[in-house]
Amino acid sequence: MKDVKDTGREGGRSTAREGGKGAAKNEYLGARNARFAVFPGSALFRKPPRFVMSAELVETSRLWARVNARIEPEWIEPLAEHLVKRTYSEPHWEKDQAAVMAYEKVTLYGVPIVAQRKVNYGRIDPGTSRELFIRNALVEGDWRTHHKFFADNRRLLTEVEELEHRARRRDILVDDETLFDFYDQRVPEHVVSGAHFDSWWKHKRREQPELLDFEREMLINEKAGAVTKDDYPDSWRQGRLKFRVTYQFEPGADADGVTVHIPLQVLNQVTEEGFDWQIPGLRGEVVTELIRSLPKPIRRNYVPAPDFARAFLERAVPLQEPLPVTLARELQRMVGVPVTADDFDLARVPEHLKVTFRIVDERRRKLAEDKDLEALRLRLKPKARRALSEAAAATAGRTGGDAVERTGLKDWTIGTLSRVFETRRAGQPVKAYPALVDDGDSVSVRLFDTEAEQAEAMWRGTRRLILLNIPVNPAKFASDRMSNQQKLALSANPHGSVQALFDDCATASADRLIADHGGPAWDEESFRKLYDRVRADLVDTTVRTVDRVGQVLAAWQACERRLKSTTSPALAGNVEDVREQLAWLVPPGFVTRTGLRRLPDLMRYLVAVDRRLQQMPTSVQRDTTRMEKVREMQDEYAWLLEQLPAGRPVPQEVRDIRWMIEELRVSYFAHALGTAYPVSDKRIVKAIDAAAP
Repeated sequence: MKDVKDTGREGGRSTAREGGKGAAKNEYLGARNARFAVFPGSALFRKPPRFVMSAELVETSRLWARVNARIEPEWIEPLAEHLVKRTYSEPHWEKDQAAVMAYEKVTLYGVPIVAQRKVNYGRIDPGTSRELFIRNALVEGDWRTHHKFFADNRRLLTEVEELEHRARRRDILVDDETLFDFYDQRVPEHVVSGAHFDSWWKHKRREQPELLDFEREMLINEKAGAVTKDDYPDSWRQGRLKFRVTYQFEPGADADGVTVHIPLQVLNQVTEEGFDWQIPGLRGEVVTELIRSLPKPIRRNYVPAPDFARAFLERAVPLQEPLPVTLARELQRMVGVPVTADDFDLARVPEHLKVTFRIVDERRRKLAEDKDLEALRLRLKPKARRALSEAAAATAGRTGGDAVERTGLKDWTIGTLSRVFETRRAGQPVKAYPALVDDGDSVSVRLFDTEAEQAEAMWRGTRRLILLNIPVNPAKFASDRMSNQQKLALSANPHGSVQALFDDCATASADRLIADHGGPAWDEESFRKLYDRVRADLVDTTVRTVDRVGQVLAAWQACERRLKSTTSPALAGNVEDVREQLAWLVPPGFVTRTGLRRLPDLMRYLVAVDRRLQQMPTSVQRDTTRMEKVREMQDEYAWLLEQLPAGRPVPQEVRDIRWMIEELRVSYFAHALGTAYPVSDKRIVKAIDAAAP
């Protein structure tokens, strides 16, 4: 609805046509809320304007306006300046204007002439404008200005706010009223806008340049305690590596707490060492929660937990060993009640107290994040490999040297293969381990994350390069010298063909000779010497290996036949255990996997299986009892494998434990055959504990 205003003339009325819903056609609203319409005899009746001036109002069937004229509302304000009424609403700070603005409403006898005009509020209410200027521009920082004090103060405020974020507290930074009082005491009364401030400060800063500078101490609440930035560092060091650290105070978020940013190209060098100690500012909370996670019979000796946490941190040397190990030892020293690292339940430590690892590319863009570093390493392994390859290629391009990684090699043409490749990428030291890789019909040079992966690949790559250059195929030679009857005897094998079995024997023979002559090789001269020695004995060794493998397969076939003849339902579980054992002992490629040195042991294990099958029908209970003991050891070994980093080669000492379980089977089911060394379930458990990471 449009209102109208009285012009102040004798009998004259300025009116606006009402457009509200339900209003009569062509009805106007006049001064003092009068409602009328243009008289039908008026020239304006058919096309009524938005505003009219009427000489008189006559009421007949309704209220009519006579003697009308079209007017524009903007004519009224300058003519009736002494009669209009001005009201102001919604004073607010506007950054673009650098001033406090409000909305002005101009009325004439209740008729709006100007409904909502934005005006500068500083000249209307200086007190309110000054307050809004200080709160919005100076305290909240909603101001575009180049004053040095302003930038310095905002930077200092950001630092303290960040400290709150890091310390997970909201009481470190003083409140806005403290900041307002600071400016209120220093800024004069006449300063109500950015322009006023600039004019005043232009002269004042020459006299007192530090008048408006914050000091760090004034921004920190007295109740905040001794919270320092040193407790919440910006970076984390591990050896030569340095990682950016950020903080997030957002309970429930995946990255709530401390986040360590790890560049992808150095992911292979990072270990979990030290991260369980957390940053100094959160270390006390971590230790407290670990103590609270102890089983109740132990925990009741270490209460209150915060007191023991403080005592521990006063005497412990951080980062020297895993936190649970150090904490268990020191707690036991304090009270005497036994505590081990395994007694702590890490799952009960709140998630925000566990470090989040964020893997980033060279532009600091997030690739992935998790609180499990090994899980990230496994998930990003292909990308990490590519990052190492790119670093190596970039280094070669920059220095003009040969590329580290090669493909399609069929002879040693790479000079000396360095055991370690090092360079710098995006300011970080990149480290990788080159090795030959077996590609089947050729070899290549690739970079690996760890020395263990390098060693495994290098062995296979060296073996393939030697076999590619042997003029006489040892597997074919062994095949040619055997009769059809001998081949028929060997045809029942897990490989699927006799030729595949011969190839397996040749590969195993090469492994034995490479080991005997100090392989693998890392330069051309050493490779030539190694090659000559392996070539000289490979054919004869392969032939002897085929003969020994024939005996092993005969024993395996005997076990398979006896296994098929054992059909009693009461022995179903025992038979399945034997079937699984045979599948593990003699899988495709078993000759190379077992190694020539262990073939006699493999033969003994198969004989022990045959004897077990012979005795099984008459000693079911005894067989089942011993089988369950073996399975307990297998479960322990499976647990050990789960503790190892996924995607990494299994260490030799761990693989040896699996063979210890086979020796345990011999001691249980065929004791008369004897074992290669003393073995028992206790010895196996001890070896597992020693090999656990």
